[in-house]
Amino acid sequence: MGADAAGGFSPVAGLRYGALGFALAFVALPLYVTLPAHYAQQYGVPLALLGAVLLLARTLDALVDPWIGRRCDVWLNGAPRRLMVWMAVAALLLGGGFTALFFPPLRGSSALLSWCGLWLVVTYLGYSVLSVLHQAWGARLGGDAVQQTRIVAWREGFALAGVICASLLPSLVGLPITAALLALALAAGLVLLRWVPRWSPRRPMPSAGLALAVWRVPAFRRLLAVFLLNGIAAAIPATLLLFFVRDRLQTPGLEGLYLGAYFVAAALSLPLWLRAVAKLGQARAWGVGMLLALLAFGWAAALGAGDRIAFTLVCLASGAALGADLAIPGAMLSLVVQQTGLAGRAEGAFFGWWNAANKLNLALAAGLALPLLQWLGYAPGQRHDAALLALTLAYCVLPCLLKLSAAALLYFLQIRPVALETA
Repeated sequence: MGADAAGGFSPVAGLRYGALGFALAFVALPLYVTLPAHYAQQYGVPLALLGAVLLLARTLDALVDPWIGRRCDVWLNGAPRRLMVWMAVAALLLGGGFTALFFPPLRGSSALLSWCGLWLVVTYLGYSVLSVLHQAWGARLGGDAVQQTRIVAWREGFALAGVICASLLPSLVGLPITAALLALALAAGLVLLRWVPRWSPRRPMPSAGLALAVWRVPAFRRLLAVFLLNGIAAAIPATLLLFFVRDRLQTPGLEGLYLGAYFVAAALSLPLWLRAVAKLGQARAWGVGMLLALLAFGWAAALGAGDRIAFTLVCLASGAALGADLAIPGAMLSLVVQQTGLAGRAEGAFFGWWNAANKLNLALAAGLALPLLQWLGYAPGQRHDAALLALTLAYCVLPCLLKLSAAALLYFLQIRPVALETA
């Protein structure tokens, strides 16, 4: 399906395509945000060891993504029935692994760490296959910058709805019902995706040649560099959010409110970012989002115990900035694939490396931030001045420095070259 067909991308097609994003995000939030705090606070697993397990599992997950991307290109160009079978298998791995992670039958730090590491690998495998296939499917629908941003916005809009549900349901109905709803969401997403228009199959490039072709594209390397730095800036506060809320703000029980405000703001901001892309272009609109995030986290550094209203406003502002991070970079990558002449042949390969970079960000956030906090003297529940200062520096100041660096890199690699070419 090419650009002409994408131009007719209706709300019905958006619903059918985006629905799987709900299920994937529904599991992503517990895996990346809730799981570290769950094992540390419920089972007393030491932060340094937990961080090491998360780093290893997420690094392995990231390393396998490029291979998954190449396999996805083969499946996308194969028989539709075989493609859906592979997606169903991945969904089973994802749902089963999620259940095993949050309901471990073992006790003791060593046993829990082994169990956690094993099922993280299984769960990440299912998640990665579905994510790369879903992203590559959207990229193959074609279209210009605004149209591709619209397609990505449908996917990420449903993803935000999934994140909101995942942030609220565990405390409202408990983890067992949450796991059951995840299974239903995965099944519904796969059924609806079958009704999304397909493209004319094209023969994919050989795996070895494809891997080289991806890295020979300068536009991909430039975009990936910005994406990496910006992603690390976002991954650190995502990993440390629950610790900051419970110990720095001392507002336990309001985690769902904060997360809900954050993701609702992101969802509501998507139409605004579509307009910004139409007026400013993708790179400049993304830069505006980065600056908004800088203002939000800079303000968060000044907050203290009981500042629930102020932190809710921080969540709203940073959530609006998240909308740009979700809708724009993936759409920029789709256009890069089109410009290389590899559309319909290599979307999976590009998104495989893209997802690997994103997971590397999450791995570094967990593997470096958690041990660093323990080394500085912070542990969950500690609220003395030194511990809280370390937590504030890690949650607020460090992401601001990284985000500022990402904005500068975006300007020099994406915005300034375009300005010089059109001058």
